[in-house]
Amino acid sequence: MRKLASLLSLFAVTLFAASAQNENKVRIIMIGAHPDDCDQDGGGTAILLAKMGYAVKFVSVTNGDAGHQTMGGKELAKRRYDEAQEAGKRFGVTYDVLDNHDGKLEPSLEVRMQVIRKIREWNADVVIAPRPNDYHPDHRYTGVLVQDAAYMVAVPNIAPETPALKKNPVFLYFQDGFQRPNPFRPDIAIDITSVFPQKIHALDAHVSQMYEWLPWIGHYLDQVPANKADREAWLAKTRSVAITPAVRASLEKWYGKNKAAQVQQAEAFEICEYGTQPTDEDIKRLFPMLAK
Repeated sequence: MRKLASLLSLFAVTLFAASAQNENKVRIIMIGAHPDDCDQDGGGTAILLAKMGYAVKFVSVTNGDAGHQTMGGKELAKRRYDEAQEAGKRFGVTYDVLDNHDGKLEPSLEVRMQVIRKIREWNADVVIAPRPNDYHPDHRYTGVLVQDAAYMVAVPNIAPETPALKKNPVFLYFQDGFQRPNPFRPDIAIDITSVFPQKIHALDAHVSQMYEWLPWIGHYLDQVPANKADREAWLAKTRSVAITPAVRASLEKWYGKNKAAQVQQAEAFEICEYGTQPTDEDIKRLFPMLAK
């Protein structure tokens, strides 16, 4: 009996420790317009953080039911949901897809409440989303929706059925190349060279997008390899993003000049002026790979 009691006591302590550890996890939520946006813009960073034990979630604000040249509606939405779930497994993240129509997203009060609830449910420490200036209206309005949620996530009387956050998260923007009204500022740059092959393998799960829709709308469908075995190598070439001088300078700040010179693949983020304003020390705590 003493042995059993001792084992039960040890189990209880272990369970409590595991629960406490889970509560202390840094929690990251990336929010994109479509079921492949977070993957492309922050997938490498998500892999690194998930490997460190962080709780990482991707959210697509639309169901992607318009992004294809030969299919659409519920059939395409189901296909893209399934692709997102497979991609999530390959990234090591949780993947949610909201049931709003692709190409018809508006920054409505209803969708704002959906975004607020998702951020609260995840108890997010960091929220990453697009800037509200982009070629695609769904991308723009996703940025607006997250900006509109940035203060409200801590207001108890808004969406009261989901408890308000006790602290305001750090809000970041994904990198983009748009110059107006102001260019992207790479406050944070992450070296993803070591996990770039895994990012490409995860993007490979989005067959409808990587090998069908995006090549079709971009007029390079004839370049997609017919042999599936060759596709990931091709995808690595087409999904590689050149490191700009500004991003390189940010890498040098966080990694030092010598390490930064060796970085081949990177993802960068801008600090949003809404939400908690992190110091450099806060950023190093949230992204420990940046600590020199």
